[in-house]
Amino acid sequence: MTNKISNERLCINRKIAPGLSIAQFFTLVSGLGLRHVELRNDMKSGSVTDELSGEAVRELAAQHALSIETINAVYPFNQLTEAVLARTRRLLEDARQTGAKALVLCPLNDGTPVSDAQTVSALKTLGPLFAEYGIAGLVEPLGFPQSALRSAALTQRLISEAGVPFKIVLDTFHHYLYEKAEQEFDSGVDVANIGLVHLSGVVDTRPTPQLTDEERVMLSAQDRLGSKEQVARLEARGYRGLYAFEPFSSCMEAWLEDDIAREIQHSIDYLNQ
Repeated sequence: MTNKISNERLCINRKIAPGLSIAQFFTLVSGLGLRHVELRNDMKSGSVTDELSGEAVRELAAQHALSIETINAVYPFNQLTEAVLARTRRLLEDARQTGAKALVLCPLNDGTPVSDAQTVSALKTLGPLFAEYGIAGLVEPLGFPQSALRSAALTQRLISEAGVPFKIVLDTFHHYLYEKAEQEFDSGVDVANIGLVHLSGVVDTRPTPQLTDEERVMLSAQDRLGSKEQVARLEARGYRGLYAFEPFSSCMEAWLEDDIAREIQHSIDYLNQ
């Protein structure tokens, strides 16, 4: 890549380290000279902070000079039942206590259709709630065939229609899965509305509609998503935000700290070749 992505613009999603405690994860990331992390609410502990308090996680991040960029994720944000709203409030409180800047919002992903009007209504409800907590909202369209919101361009339009200050998470895996993403991107997505980019790679050869999170690994020259090329295009269009590595494969459960560090460094090196 002509313009190298500096470490200051790279972020590590905790999904890469399912076997590490938060303290171990923070130590590993800071040891690589990186300064941004994403936390999650779907780790083995079932909690964003594991057994720690939010304040303890905030202090750990400060000790390692790390910025907690997001917590992943509110689901399904566009089907706002009382239970979903209650979970959202809990995650917003987690974000406030840990110092996380944003919550990621993911759409319903079970094949049930959700109208644009329903999505706009959900966004209008969530906007003031996020403002109350002082937390940013990042909407991540999912490219799976069964997803109720697949298009980044449509997501941008619905956010605008709702009149909320949310931005988009552009995920290179989900961009690849959505068959209309390329034709919609140039005219339908303004990089100024992208708040974060998720990176992963796929080397599995099964047909695209059959790909799942399980096939998501780190970046390599064999990556069929073209994540490196997607980054180059975003850079050419003026994107200067963060890129977060977010692999999902269960193979990472066997990775030790040295394995994780090696895979992260290999991906950074490949991205910047």
